[in-house]
Amino acid sequence: MDFNRFVKAEQSYQYISSMRPVFNRKALFTDTTGNYISPAEPSAYGEVTIRFRSAKNNIDRVFFVNKNGKHLMLKSESDEYFDYYEHTEQLENEKLIYYFEIFAGAISCIFDTRGVVMDINEYYHFQIIPGFKTPDWAKGAVFYQIYVDRFYNGDPSNDVLTNEYRYINDGTVKVDDWNKYPAQMGVREFYGGDLQGVLDKMDYLQDLGIDAIYFNPLFVSPSNHKYDIQDYDNIDPHFGKIVNDTGDVLQPGQHENRLATKYINRITNRENLEASNALFAEVVKEAHRRGIKVILDGVFNHCGSFNKWMDREKIYENADGYEKGAYITKDSPYHDYFQFFDDYKWPYNEVYDGWWGHNTLPKLNYENSRELFNYMLYIAGKWVSPPYNADGWRLDVAADLGHSPEFNHIFWKEFRKAVKTANPDAIILAEHYGSPKDWLQGGEWDTVMNYDAFMEPVTWFLTGMQKHSDDHRIDLYGNAECFWNAMKHHCACFPMQSLQTAMNELSNHDHSRFLTRTNRRVGRTNTLGPEAANEGINKAVFREAVVIQMTWIGAPTIYYGDEAGVCGFTDPDNRRTYPWGHEDKELIEFHKEIIKIHKQNQEFLTGSLKYIVEDYNVIGYGRFTKEAQSVILINNNDYEITCSISVWHLGMPKECMLRQLLLTTGEGFTTASKEYPVIAGKVNITLPPTSAIILQHIFDRPEKKNFLQFER
Repeated sequence: MDFNRFVKAEQSYQYISSMRPVFNRKALFTDTTGNYISPAEPSAYGEVTIRFRSAKNNIDRVFFVNKNGKHLMLKSESDEYFDYYEHTEQLENEKLIYYFEIFAGAISCIFDTRGVVMDINEYYHFQIIPGFKTPDWAKGAVFYQIYVDRFYNGDPSNDVLTNEYRYINDGTVKVDDWNKYPAQMGVREFYGGDLQGVLDKMDYLQDLGIDAIYFNPLFVSPSNHKYDIQDYDNIDPHFGKIVNDTGDVLQPGQHENRLATKYINRITNRENLEASNALFAEVVKEAHRRGIKVILDGVFNHCGSFNKWMDREKIYENADGYEKGAYITKDSPYHDYFQFFDDYKWPYNEVYDGWWGHNTLPKLNYENSRELFNYMLYIAGKWVSPPYNADGWRLDVAADLGHSPEFNHIFWKEFRKAVKTANPDAIILAEHYGSPKDWLQGGEWDTVMNYDAFMEPVTWFLTGMQKHSDDHRIDLYGNAECFWNAMKHHCACFPMQSLQTAMNELSNHDHSRFLTRTNRRVGRTNTLGPEAANEGINKAVFREAVVIQMTWIGAPTIYYGDEAGVCGFTDPDNRRTYPWGHEDKELIEFHKEIIKIHKQNQEFLTGSLKYIVEDYNVIGYGRFTKEAQSVILINNNDYEITCSISVWHLGMPKECMLRQLLLTTGEGFTTASKEYPVIAGKVNITLPPTSAIILQHIFDRPEKKNFLQFER
């Protein structure tokens, strides 16, 4: 070897290396969307191709790192600005966990779900779960939650009557004034909303643009919320149809529901039950005809004291065709469905396990009754099968079911099998607080109601309010760093197919209305009164929140009436009626337009998300695929700001144009088209006070193929 030539070559190499462009951290990107893994939902024992992006000619090496070691990724494709590296992994039937190591000269770093970092933390590793698929229709779908009693009264003949029966020590109340605020103890107030009302308003729902209806519980139950189910086999005739209506309401001085003969007939008569079930099937059929899915609310952890298996209220004790309940006699066929603590208390044994100690909510004792276990699996499949054909379940307090974590997982695995066997395209969506990771492994839930990785961070950032309006945190208000850190942390719990279907809500039946949170007042109706929920609200902040909701990863979910300007403190005030005839028409039109934008642009359904702006009361991010890129900016300040934003790392050219899809301001919103030039990869934008903007890259070049469909 010519040593001098070797030295000269080494010197040349070092010189060339020293001339390398500055290491470009912003350009580094990958995730687990279908943009960067193929197939997006790989099968067990199949192959998956994983991609990683860097700035063109900017790094030396990138390694795919998993438990089996480091694998050098090979450059598979380049375009004008980026290099793409790939690695193909042979999968087993277990979760693939991985991250990336990048080297550029003397610089090295780690890339995981947080982005570019220097430390290795398994919590933030990427994950692929072979064989785990969630319904395609639910990815980015727009849900609409309906609390039926408060939506629309389409059939007054089925209304719950005053003193029809007693619930929690007092008689039921038929509310004649649709616009009355719910009482503090409003659980026994009934406004008359029903399934016929939903049918009557189906044009409205279709025009709004929703993809799915999520119903709060519909099954026979004594409360207006119906989270205390009385009969899992049947839709409540007060929501359905009453074709046989005999008997009497309770008379003054009558305090026993065994005397509520009208109620007993209404909810035990087979004609009423069959007609109500048929009406639900009709609702689903009509929704499907309009391209709208229907999701049921399932309460499987507990039932109600009125439940026919327990029968504490003696509703079924003498009804034709019903067995004696476990409360009535020790010899009940349903005895093992519940846990009793005193074997000497019959007849009428009141010493049983209630959820959180509530005797009105008997906890179901699956561990002691395989019959109950199997029956609930039957129910799981029944309602997603013909003739009802519901499209999935929302699961109430799902992590509480059973008496141990081990059994909880056993039940949900069997539940998933029952549902997916009956309807493979049905969704299983759980109510859950905290990390859902243990249940999102492919064999139990599909996804969750997204409190931690959506509702709470958005609420804290835009309003500084806790989701019940119980607290105000000035340290979290406008804190973009906390917002992004919370999102990164909580999103890491989700496989991508679960994140894309997660229910992203601003409000629901358990928390204060988001519009009320914009007034930044701590309190409830019992401390401030209901009118205070309407005072000092800021619709501009609400519009900002909706923009985030409709452009974030997941399934944006509208709580009925939010789109019409309904306010309210937490339960029960959040369950006000839909204001037919008094709607905020501007807010409705705003929702129609932004739903349209959401549905018409693939990047908002299944695209990648990248953070691009972080400042006090200001956040910005991009949603993008190879074919489409959009920028979302939120200015939550009460003053105008001007900023220069780098957008080239979203995959758009450094010289191009962005078109305004929507702008919200303190005065309202506009979808008027306006163009912004991108110069040297940056766009300069002036944002009005309390505003949000959606900008989309205008393609002026031939459409490129999806970069995962590359030639091999």
